Amino acid sequence: MIDNVNGVVFGVFIFLFLLVTVLGFAAARWRRADLDSLDEWGLGGRGFGTFIAWFLIGGDIYTAYTFIAVPATLYAGSAVGFFAVPYTIVVYPLIFLFLPRLWSVSHRHGYVTPADFVQGRYDSRGLALVIALTGILATMPYIALQLVGMQVVLQVMGIGTDTGNWFVKDLPLFIAFVVLAAYTYSSGLRAPALIAFVKDTLIYIVILVAVFYIPSQIGGWDHIFSTVTNGFADFNTENADAIAAGQAAPKATMPPQPLQWAYASLALGSALALFMYPHSVTGVLSTRSRSVIRRNAALLPAYSFLLGLLALLGFVAIAAGVKVDNPQQSVPQLFEDQFSPWFAGVAFAAIVIGALVPAAIMSIAAANLWTRNVYRAFINRQATPKQEATQSKLVSLLVKFGALVFVLALSKDFAINLQLLGGVWILQTLPAIVIGLYTRWMHRWALFAGWAAGMAYGTWLAYGVKSPVQDHFGGPLVNFPGTETKVYIAVVAVLVNLLVAVVLTVVLRAMKVDEGVDQTRPQDFHADAGDPGVEEELHPEAPAHA
Repeated sequence: MIDNVNGVVFGVFIFLFLLVTVLGFAAARWRRADLDSLDEWGLGGRGFGTFIAWFLIGGDIYTAYTFIAVPATLYAGSAVGFFAVPYTIVVYPLIFLFLPRLWSVSHRHGYVTPADFVQGRYDSRGLALVIALTGILATMPYIALQLVGMQVVLQVMGIGTDTGNWFVKDLPLFIAFVVLAAYTYSSGLRAPALIAFVKDTLIYIVILVAVFYIPSQIGGWDHIFSTVTNGFADFNTENADAIAAGQAAPKATMPPQPLQWAYASLALGSALALFMYPHSVTGVLSTRSRSVIRRNAALLPAYSFLLGLLALLGFVAIAAGVKVDNPQQSVPQLFEDQFSPWFAGVAFAAIVIGALVPAAIMSIAAANLWTRNVYRAFINRQATPKQEATQSKLVSLLVKFGALVFVLALSKDFAINLQLLGGVWILQTLPAIVIGLYTRWMHRWALFAGWAAGMAYGTWLAYGVKSPVQDHFGGPLVNFPGTETKVYIAVVAVLVNLLVAVVLTVVLRAMKVDEGVDQTRPQDFHADAGDPGVEEELHPEAPAHA
């Protein structure tokens, strides 16, 4: 299973992986608290400051698959592949606007999940339930894709690639996730928060070395861009007939005019969706004050600079002559070819550790949704804090291993394209959450109907997208209704969602259908740590404020 692995590469990789494992278990003693409480286990006591939150939220947003998928998209010649860079720039002003309001109302009322807020705002367990289930559904392929990223690195290292036995082949991946599951169960959100320091430090070192060292070894950036441009032009010429027949996609470094709306809608839709994901909200709610969120909205764009450098590594791999059948292997293969063995081990460890941090946060966030908005809302309405924490710990294991089965059982191409559905699905929660932070004009049943319409329409559109390699879920773009303009499916679906919700709100209000009781007050959306009814750090014995 590891006959072809370089001993130095493997040794450095194992050392760093074991270091992270020790930190994961030690996190249970960091800022010691009673982890039999959901506030402590699932939100780290809601007491993380600017420094910790910067690493945690950054490690939460910029996943290992991002480090592989973004440059892989450019390596494959996608004309819109660079959209990830402007979207991570656009997202931070959005964070600055609405997440402090969500933090305030959540701290005032003890909300753990965005679905908790929806239930309190609209007095609807049903609406909260579908918001929670949507979050869990959208998170599953995201977790699975962290495993795909880990698997790609292990394959490039030569681990688990020389055997026909599927169990032996995937055993290293299984072991890594057993370790992840164990320390997440024991330490909760504190584990990824502590590991994020190591992960982000390694990632920054590796990427900065890569973008300065590797280009200097292969002729500089002018040579890189000219090689890529000429290579894409040659491909388009040689495959003109296949491109015209729709059997191949043209390659380009920049989107042509017909794809500019596709590029813009991918960037905007992804930015709107990013902080709808439960794991992103979990990272934000774990902070100690509104000011921490605002400071991080100003500081986190440093990761966007990193992402821009990462994306360019796809072009560097082309210029360096990297040849792989799977574009996802391009950057790991580039590292193996260009770095000395010891630093290649550091780079591989950085990517795998980069998968562990977001995977842990995602599983915790999904488990919190189950516990608060399914278990406590419908199964055990008198659940104690300890019972809630136990439920979340157990479900976090199920979510992880469900994602592991998902990766092992399904086509990797299918799993990757399902990630595109994550954005389509999670964006359908935006009207209930974000609009609800500013106004309660929308009727709860209209929001429910809008969510159902957006989910159904978006999934149907995505199912109908065909690519050269598969018949369904083949990409994120579709023609905007009535035009030939390509746009991101999630944007079309959320427009349908909003249209249905607005029209039905007018109808239901005219019919005077019961709107429920709003448990929030206007001042709740501006409350900060130290204000009456808001604790700087919640403790298990502190009651939730209603």
